[in-house]
Amino acid sequence: MSLELLNESKVIICLGTGGVGKTTTAAALGYMAAKAGRSVCVVTIDPAKRLADAMGVGELENTPKRIETSSNLDLWAVMLDANSTFDELVQRFATSPEQMEKIFHNSIYQNLTENLSGTQEYMAMEKLHELASDQRFDLLVVDTPPARNAIEFLNAPKRLIGFLENRFFRLLISPSQSVFRPVTIATRMLLRTISKVVGSQVVSDAAEFFQAFEGMEAGFKERASEVQDLLAQKSTSFVLVTGTHKDTVDEALYFASRLGEFDLEVELVISNRITPDFGEANDDGNQNLPGEIRENLDYLTKLRSAELGELSRLALIVDSGKHILVPQLSHDIGSLCEIQEIGEVLIDSKSKFVNSVVP
Repeated sequence: MSLELLNESKVIICLGTGGVGKTTTAAALGYMAAKAGRSVCVVTIDPAKRLADAMGVGELENTPKRIETSSNLDLWAVMLDANSTFDELVQRFATSPEQMEKIFHNSIYQNLTENLSGTQEYMAMEKLHELASDQRFDLLVVDTPPARNAIEFLNAPKRLIGFLENRFFRLLISPSQSVFRPVTIATRMLLRTISKVVGSQVVSDAAEFFQAFEGMEAGFKERASEVQDLLAQKSTSFVLVTGTHKDTVDEALYFASRLGEFDLEVELVISNRITPDFGEANDDGNQNLPGEIRENLDYLTKLRSAELGELSRLALIVDSGKHILVPQLSHDIGSLCEIQEIGEVLIDSKSKFVNSVVP
């Protein structure tokens, strides 16, 4: 991979199933972009603390933290905290201190980030919007949750816009003397049914919660549209990270097909932990090796050949010039020096996938 992707992108979103080295890849891309002179923030949406571990720092928070490097790179990192992001959002866009306090003290809001499906993805969308507007950074590298959860992140703007335009939501935020002042018989019956199941107090709290957001929904909708536009821009690049096993390749193919449903394309595929090329057991230089070592070499050669055969299916996503192989390392990644080691492999053209080596 040349530096073109790192130099021209404003947002790089790393996608992939769990355990394929996606977080390490995001950190390495961010490091190499910063080394090339860019102001970079690496963002992890994954609630696991892998990014902090990979970059060799103790903790990451919901606000960007500058990473100390020997060459004083302009490199930052942040880990999404959905609860804090939601609180900051309310503080920023509430029309009055009274509205803010009313939201914070509502029982529905207090449990929202724990239980509402999609909250993590909605807040990730908001954090992406916030950081994309931050003048300190000219590149964001985003480490998403495992692949199928990342779909929800990409779909969050559309889902939120649809929710805000929903007629029932509009009813709930409209001021009224009673939450049971429906405009139709059907709505009245729906509210009564819900009340029987969860209790009238829950329905009342929910209605008060939505009404507390009156006047803020336009801002939510506007930012959701802006994030939707950001994801579709040419300066936003999608990097798909895979392993060598059949299930990770299957997942990558599935995810690429889902990206197509959003009219988005994979710009680059990075396959991690490939068995290194040690040559053939019967090569001239290896014929004098002890028998046991030659057997091990023969096994590794066959393993690499099987891995390349599996990875050849990814030609359906990108051509060979956009598929990078990263070899299996002899150690785990836990420092910036090791992140740089991965980054140098990523920008080394010799690591690109070559179809001719596939059996």
